[in-house]
Amino acid sequence: MAQKKQKRNAKAKTKAKLHPRNKHHGRYNLQELIATCPDLAPFVKTNDFEVETINFADPEAVKALNKALLLHFYEVKNWDIPEGYLCPPIPGRADYIHNIADLLAKSNEGNIPTGKQIKCLDVGVGANCVYPLIGTHEYGWSFIGSDINEMALASAKLIVDSNPGLDSKIKFRLQPNAKNIFPGALEKTERIHVSMCNPPFYATSGAAQAASLKKLNNLNEEEVLEAKRNFGGQHQEIWCHGGEGRFVKDMIYQSQEFAKSCLWFTTLISDQAYLKNAYAYLKDVEAVEVKTLPMGQGNKVSRVLAWTFHTPEKQLLWFPKKETTV
Repeated sequence: MAQKKQKRNAKAKTKAKLHPRNKHHGRYNLQELIATCPDLAPFVKTNDFEVETINFADPEAVKALNKALLLHFYEVKNWDIPEGYLCPPIPGRADYIHNIADLLAKSNEGNIPTGKQIKCLDVGVGANCVYPLIGTHEYGWSFIGSDINEMALASAKLIVDSNPGLDSKIKFRLQPNAKNIFPGALEKTERIHVSMCNPPFYATSGAAQAASLKKLNNLNEEEVLEAKRNFGGQHQEIWCHGGEGRFVKDMIYQSQEFAKSCLWFTTLISDQAYLKNAYAYLKDVEAVEVKTLPMGQGNKVSRVLAWTFHTPEKQLLWFPKKETTV
């Protein structure tokens, strides 16, 4: 038990390197967050190392932390999710947003494009709607959030509707076909600057449950024998037939059909082992440019795979020309 505490404390001291613009470097200042969001207070405790923390094995505590982070850093005054839906780590989600901002900047003569004219597609927006919430606040972008789960979309829409000013920037679309990623979510006549996705990690329900149980045992002092229903995620959020590798493969081949509709396609890749096959698929669909962006997500290292069917010269045409003065 003592070794487990020491291991957890060491992880808390050193997060994987986050993006320089990420607002979540270092430890959470829980007292500062409580001052913004008093609902977090009951979940804060002092551990054996005299450090304030929360019980990350308690889903209600994690949800309260997310509420406080979204309010304090991103001015999201009303945020909630139904039980059983994914409650994501905010620092990792913010990192993805900042990395694709840099990606777009490379297509725009080094300038990060801002404003609602920059349009993003969040594939699998989920009930939490976190990517659009961060993206609109940090860069003023507009978002389309697609999902195959009607209840998830209803939850995301409720978040947007209960926070004034967001409904003009964040829209939602139901994906009617679970086998599709872009068809049904994106029209070929539309122009989207970037698509983003956090694909389901696991190939089966059993694999997802085993991973959840392992995580709980790493967080708990006592051994956990059964993963109880919490905010770990719905079926579509955490597993699918073929897992992450198959999902990314389908995404790459479907992206070719929408080559003219989207400047950059991107997706998280949790397991580096999937990259080799992904590169082969991208070569097969004749992607013009492919990038792999390393990023920190909490205590682990992840990466964003990005590809485009547009040459650097054509990429520039996606952004408004700068006004010149005489």
